Amino acid sequence: MSNKKKPKKLRSPNVPTGAVRSSAGVSAPSALARAAVMADTRAARPAAPAAFDYTYVKQDLIRIGVLAGSFIAILVVLSFFIH
Repeated sequence: MSNKKKPKKLRSPNVPTGAVRSSAGVSAPSALARAAVMADTRAARPAAPAAFDYTYVKQDLIRIGVLAGSFIAILVVLSFFIH
């Protein structure tokens, strides 16, 4: 990957669309009104529990345990040959 910069025409500011400033440097009233409405709707909504799928975790832990146990067993067996 190269570190080339985009042309200035293709760049976009890293600012939310609701925080657009007018030419006077003050937020537009419509942007403030939309932000207030969005904040009210976010606060009114109950937080839904996240539904994560961890079915693969148990299989991975079993695989890790089997590999670790087999490596320890191999080390124990090899230690008898060293002495």
